Amino acid sequence: MDSPNASAATALLALIDGGAAHEESEIRPHYEALDAISAEEIIGTWKGGRFDGGTAPDPINWYGKRFVSEQYVEPLLVHGENDTVRVFDKMGAASLREIKYQGVVSASLIYDQHPIMDYFRKVNDDLIVGWGEVKGSPKDSFFFYLQRTDAAVTSD
Repeated sequence: MDSPNASAATALLALIDGGAAHEESEIRPHYEALDAISAEEIIGTWKGGRFDGGTAPDPINWYGKRFVSEQYVEPLLVHGENDTVRVFDKMGAASLREIKYQGVVSASLIYDQHPIMDYFRKVNDDLIVGWGEVKGSPKDSFFFYLQRTDAAVTSD
């Protein structure tokens, strides 16, 4: 019999591969069954995706996130000109910490200048799912996923 983590990972991989839009209520049970990921494991560059089926507007042309260290994270990377990836500085930097959320201590991203936190769970070594929580604005909170990449990132 599959473990809850294996079943959740399989379900989330199917949702991502399907590319359709999915409601929070469909994603949350799978997310909550995933294992934690340590801050050390998350260091690196990650390409992002959303569970919206491509229907939500993307005003910044989001690419992903880069976790340089626990003290310094570039929380928003965007697609630049000529297939480049660059830092989106308007939101500032962030820090990476291991925080208890819904009973699980896992890597979390804390924005330095905004009331936003991202809580991460591990699907596998190269794929994680995050819950982005905007304090005081639950309607703006959402699930997303990140896939490890070796893309070069430029700063403005």
